Amino acid sequence: MKKSILIAVFLFSSTLIIAQETHTVDGQSVQLKTAVTGPLGLLWTIIDDEYRYFIKTQDHQLVELINTKNADHVYQEEYKSTLKELTDNSIDASKVKLSLPSLARFIDRYNSFVNPDYVSMHSNFNPDIRLGVFGGITNSPFVSNPQNVNSTVVGAEIEMLGGVNNRHSGYLQLRHVAEKDEFKYKTTELSLGYRYRFFQKPRFSLYGDAKFATLNFTKATVTYIDDNDLSHTEYIDQTAFDLPLIIGLGADVKLSHAIYANLSYNQIFAIFFKNQGNFSSDITLGLKFKVN
Repeated sequence: MKKSILIAVFLFSSTLIIAQETHTVDGQSVQLKTAVTGPLGLLWTIIDDEYRYFIKTQDHQLVELINTKNADHVYQEEYKSTLKELTDNSIDASKVKLSLPSLARFIDRYNSFVNPDYVSMHSNFNPDIRLGVFGGITNSPFVSNPQNVNSTVVGAEIEMLGGVNNRHSGYLQLRHVAEKDEFKYKTTELSLGYRYRFFQKPRFSLYGDAKFATLNFTKATVTYIDDNDLSHTEYIDQTAFDLPLIIGLGADVKLSHAIYANLSYNQIFAIFFKNQGNFSSDITLGLKFKVN
């Protein structure tokens, strides 16, 4: 059954522009990325797989924000005292986290407090665009598959990462499940989804995946026995638009500046689809290429 479709492309939360300056940190020359400029500036970089944050004062001095542990492995949160000193304790720093989003919001508030004409850099949106290709297997867990047959699946997607540290992303994906002799089912799916990277390091991340809109072009052959022991064959050719909220997991591994390897475990469960009796074996492996 064909349905009319109107899909609104969602917007991402604003991110920070990336300007770069060369500074000497721990005796080595490094490129610091600018997150905030103004009466106080916020700069950051990654050194030895660790995020490092710096405040740039009005006299162009760099002050690093640190958070060391004591002998009992308790964080000392020295950066909060540093922020209080640099802002003359005019802005509450007690709830600031040592993360780029939290620090940027704090510095923005201070800059707006001391300079009414201050304009935030957060209005600039500079997304990270990645083009991906993948292949793998799937047993199509939301479709009747009595023999639990695994079919080949291939696809491509475009992913747009936004927000600080690129934890949030949305994607448009095209995937095709091939027909097999023992499982006469094939479908081409266009879908829209969201990912959140709940664990993130400079070269590795783990994310949760929520596919919330799908458009499927499906063909299948179904054979069944009726109450009179007569065999019947039904041919299905349909187009369906759904809002299934399908949940999956994935991991990205950075191979180079512009190439990522990806492993995904898809279709684990769905909020608005019923599993047809087979635990998901939808697993894909692919590559993503940064295109901007």
